Amino acid sequence: MHLSRKISYETADVLQRLYRQSRHHHVRQRAHCLILHRQGMDIEQLILIFSVSQKTIYNWLNNWDERGLLGLYNRRGQGRKGTFSESQTAQLNACSKRYPRQIKRLVPNA
Repeated sequence: MHLSRKISYETADVLQRLYRQSRHHHVRQRAHCLILHRQGMDIEQLILIFSVSQKTIYNWLNNWDERGLLGLYNRRGQGRKGTFSESQTAQLNACSKRYPRQIKRLVPNA
């Protein structure tokens, strides 16, 4: 698969930095995949390296083509939904500031 959005030297530097320093594992993994693909690795090799399906590799590459660097990040709304509502989260944050060393007060049944 050839990428329609080419990776320039400047973009390759950004991908290297994201691969090494991003706090999100999925961003590091996707940046690494693009770096290796740019170096000439084929899809089968990438599947073995990252232990993901062929569809996942194609999704990563297609997201790069469509969205560029933003394609490395998950879109909003993906993943597990939050356990608490916004008001509950605010209440928990206030309590944790008030009692920073007493987590059991936040969750009494723990």
